[in-house]
Amino acid sequence: MADSKFAAELQTHRAYLLRVAQLQLRDSALSEDVVQDTLVAALQGESGFSGKSSLKTWLTGILKHKIVDAIRQRARAPAFASLEEECRIDEFDALFDETGHWENPPADWGADPESELSQRQFFDVMQLCLENLPPNTARVFMMREVMELDADEICQELTITSNHLWVILYRARMALRECLERRWFASTAGAPAPSPAGARAA
Repeated sequence: MADSKFAAELQTHRAYLLRVAQLQLRDSALSEDVVQDTLVAALQGESGFSGKSSLKTWLTGILKHKIVDAIRQRARAPAFASLEEECRIDEFDALFDETGHWENPPADWGADPESELSQRQFFDVMQLCLENLPPNTARVFMMREVMELDADEICQELTITSNHLWVILYRARMALRECLERRWFASTAGAPAPSPAGARAA
């Protein structure tokens, strides 16, 4: 029987795991299932947790595999049919001139961005920015930057070319940077960042 103390400790990470799953899958019911599968797998594999990494890191690793399994079970072609269309979003293109450089360069993010990352409000704004990306673009970004999947694996899962992948990631990063500058970094010179009221609850 799994240790009750370990089981209770796992539950303290449920909200975080659910937040990651929802941002990736954009499906509340499926996200709940994936997180539950992750926690069950962790309970069954308790002996595999050596303590060399944090429990949160270990759980995130399990969650990554569960999310990939969920993506594989989906009908992939319909889900990603609009990827190329998402790559031609006018709002993204308007940020750059014909040479690919910023029309209006973002403000300096500061000498110590890690201090900003430590604030919960920043993550709330980041979530809002991610949710404002086109769904498939956000999914690709999460697979690469949050789940840390290899580029080849992402291309194989989504049946896209490597060039297509890098275009999607480039646009996603630029859109997120522009969004964060408007909603967060610009506010650090004055009033606190606005609450992301439009963000869905995790």
